Amino acid sequence: MGAKITVIVDNISNMGLEGEWGLSLLIEFSDKKILLDTGASNLYLSNLKSLGFDVADIDYGVLSHAHYDHGNGMPSFFKNNSKAKFYLREEALENCYHKRKFFRVYIGIPKHVLRDYPDRIEKVSGDYKLMEGVYLIPHKSEGLSLIGKREKMFIKANHKWFPDDFAHEQSLVLDTKKGLVILNSCSHGGVENIINEVQSTFPEKRIYGYIGGLHLFNKSEEEILSVANTFKEKNIEYICTGHCTKNRAYGILKSELGDKLEQLKVGLEINI
Repeated sequence: MGAKITVIVDNISNMGLEGEWGLSLLIEFSDKKILLDTGASNLYLSNLKSLGFDVADIDYGVLSHAHYDHGNGMPSFFKNNSKAKFYLREEALENCYHKRKFFRVYIGIPKHVLRDYPDRIEKVSGDYKLMEGVYLIPHKSEGLSLIGKREKMFIKANHKWFPDDFAHEQSLVLDTKKGLVILNSCSHGGVENIINEVQSTFPEKRIYGYIGGLHLFNKSEEEILSVANTFKEKNIEYICTGHCTKNRAYGILKSELGDKLEQLKVGLEINI
């Protein structure tokens, strides 16, 4: 099965279309349209229209993780599309914060969206089959709260603070004619962990591609090179990244991965 993925929102403006700090991808697979994330505003709506798509025609919505730059467009999605449900991890709540000096700043999805649209939101757990050839895979790796602590990302639960273990993050996996393609919008849980999680779910299948942000904008050169080596060791043939990878890390990855690596940008069309 072939797939076409169109970048609706990314940091990099392109083709006369505006960008923003956020991500939104439209996936055409079989005869269905899947929207992965809605970016940080309603920009995705105008970009969809400019790229020739109608938001009302989208069959499935998926939230990669419960951060504002991926879910702020959810209320407008529900107002402009009457049929598609939005699929979130069971753990995706309005409780994500980032610690900045002495303060914790809310970085979650729009307040009350879960309350206001309960009939449109589908909470999933474990490995979930969205449709034939499309799967939502959770984190299964241990110790991810150590990443949350390092990134100064926290979850508020029962009036207490806990380092984020990214249980609200999920990978969207396509089973294509070239192999599995992983879409993980920010890869908070770590690229190697995510690849291993998908491989453990589909041990008999090869992973062809990885698309999404890699959260490398604040990482050392050594850590960026480690991610590049992971892609090499796992024999990933196609990588497309942007958003929270940002330019410096992208340049380092490009020097290591060459033609295997492509830059995410608004309007980019990926055919697999």
